[in-house]
This record gives sequence, C-alpha cells and structure tokens, in this order.
Amino acid sequence: MSKPTNTIKLIALDMDGTLLNDKHEVSEANRDAITEAQEQGVHVVLSTGRSLITCRDYAESLKLTSYLVTVNGSEIWHTSGELIHRQTVPADYIQTMWDLKNKYNTGSWAVTVGKVWRDDFPTAISDYEWLKFGFDIQDDDVRALILEELSKNKELEISNSSPTNIEVNGIGINKARALEKVCEKIGITMNEVIAMGDSLNDLAMIREAGIGVAMGNAQDVVKEAADWVTGKNTDDGVAQAIRHWVL
Repeated sequence: MSKPTNTIKLIALDMDGTLLNDKHEVSEANRDAITEAQEQGVHVVLSTGRSLITCRDYAESLKLTSYLVTVNGSEIWHTSGELIHRQTVPADYIQTMWDLKNKYNTGSWAVTVGKVWRDDFPTAISDYEWLKFGFDIQDDDVRALILEELSKNKELEISNSSPTNIEVNGIGINKARALEKVCEKIGITMNEVIAMGDSLNDLAMIREAGIGVAMGNAQDVVKEAADWVTGKNTDDGVAQAIRHWVL
C-alpha cells in the first residue's frame, strides 16, 4: 500500500515505543538520521502522549527547532517555549474517570497544566486544568468494562499508548489534528508529512500523513493502517524510515 507523496518536509515522531528504545533512550542511529534531516531543512516534530515536562529534555538534546505536539495534541508548543494551542478536559469528566479507577482499583496517571499526577491525586479536581487521564489495566476484562463505560461519553477521545492502557483526551484531540495546525504554521500540507508510531494514539496521524509508518513493534491495527512498516524501536526503526523516505 502506498500513497503518492510530495517531498517530505516534516517528520512527526511518537516517542515511547517509537523514537525511544526500551531504556527510554534515543539511539545514535536515530539521532544521526534526525540531525541529517534537520540539516536538509526538514522539520522534526515530537508528537507524543507525554507532557512538555517529560519530553522537553529530549527535544533539547536532539537540537530540535520546530514544534512539539504533546499530551496527544492537547498542547502544541514551539521549541522556543511558546504555547501555540491548548485544549482541556472538563473536570467533571476527570472526576468520573477517577471514580472508575477507584471502583476497579486500576493503575492511573493524569496530566494537568504543568504537572503529571501518578501516585498522588488532588482532592479538589476542579481547581486544575486537565489535559489527559490514563488508566493502566493488566486485566483484559476490567479494561473492556472501563472502555465500554468511557465510550458512552461522546465528548471523549479514547486511545492508548500501549496494549494495557487507556488514554483519554477531550473530543477532537489527537495527533493528526495537532499536526494539521503545525502544518498551517509552517505553510505545508499533511501530504508532506511522514508520521511514525506504534499505538492507537498514533493511528490518526499515521492515516492522515502523506506517509504513515508503523514500527515493527506496533500494535497490529496500527500496522494495518500504515503505508510502510519499519524496524522495531529497539532496532533503529525511526532511522530506517528516515533514510528510506526522506534522506
């Protein structure tokens, strides 16, 4: 499967399971390919479920000079530190998800503006601006029950960043919509984008980019949606795709 493509002008990279190996490091091969792409004038954009706090150091170490799509597209930042876009999740939806987490005794994490909540959680939920809620659920049956409950609310965008978790953003928030905004800023189209990822929160951008690349370790549904499957995140799959399609 392949689409006609223009010259690639933007590389959109998921982080966990894609750019990063299983030790959360950027390999030398990936680093070199990104550097060469930037030297040729190609924008390199981290497009991640992570918050700015947990991806900024990677962007700096790679000397990225374009945009950052964070929290699955809830926020868009310029690498200079300027906030371009933000969309929050209503606090009462977060309360419902927190109640579900406690009812089924699951793992969870959540992102507010400026903070990632893991083991602790605020008592006054409405005092914060919420960007995302995540469940970590090892039990398949419990995960299915929670997914069924969440899907009743049509104001939620539901995805995952691994087969055992659920990630929840506000409706219309995904990496593809955020990348469209980035393309407008740069003056290019989604047809000039190559997007790489491994999980459900990458599906929209992989489908809508000029070239959608699934990692060798990607979930099957992501591989089926992609134009091309590259190597695993542990085998410099990002570098393989950049060298095949861009350099």
